[in-house]
Amino acid sequence: MQQFWWEVESPAERWLLAALGCGLGGLGLVLALVLRCVQLPYGRYASPSFGPGLPARAAWFVQELPALLVPLVLSSGAARLHHSPNRVLLGLFLMHYLHRALIFPFLIRGGKPTPLITFLLAFIFCLFNGYLQGRSLSNYAEYPSDWLKHPCFIAGFAGWLIGMVINIHSDHILRSLRKPGETGYKIPKRGMFEYVTGANFFGEILEWFGFALACCTIESAGFAMCTLFILASRARQHHEWYLEKFEDYPKSRKIVIPFLY
Repeated sequence: MQQFWWEVESPAERWLLAALGCGLGGLGLVLALVLRCVQLPYGRYASPSFGPGLPARAAWFVQELPALLVPLVLSSGAARLHHSPNRVLLGLFLMHYLHRALIFPFLIRGGKPTPLITFLLAFIFCLFNGYLQGRSLSNYAEYPSDWLKHPCFIAGFAGWLIGMVINIHSDHILRSLRKPGETGYKIPKRGMFEYVTGANFFGEILEWFGFALACCTIESAGFAMCTLFILASRARQHHEWYLEKFEDYPKSRKIVIPFLY
């Protein structure tokens, strides 16, 4: 029977995945520093000067899809997926992108066009990270048979679940700010927005740090760190924008980490 390349394991690729995981965390730090000087064009910060724009729903759907499809392809015939921990952990990753690619885009109300450069960067990231997490969990990550009862998995799963709920709920609050036909921006309230400006970002950060704890792999840790650096930068940008635009914006709110930052 013919064996596809993604069904083959090698020490060289194992090393490469670990190196890419470390590099992903470092990339997040570099991008966070760059974003302090260069404003990424998306949403309220986008303008015609950044080039052609794509319809928001279509852009979200296409850019997030690789993180869902690539791991599914890599899981075909993968030896590690005979083990329950690997299947469950990969399932957590896929559940997030099932929502982000197939549900979230169709909940968007209006939405400014997505600049082509922003779309391409997001697409490349999802393609890369889909390979990194999918390949690691499908072919290389090793766990004891009782890993799903281990404190690391239980605590990590709880963090992943709570983070995903916060992220989805916060997105719902943001969508509900405008009534049909309304334009402009309002101060978000309720939920985690009572504590931080970037409540949706906080949820996603918590989600991926929980995932990293549940996985205990270099690849998942690199993804969590990259998420923290980039989303914290975006949250800071939002925080400064709200403070400048609204005189009555709550001064007690932190940027993205409740009570801390």
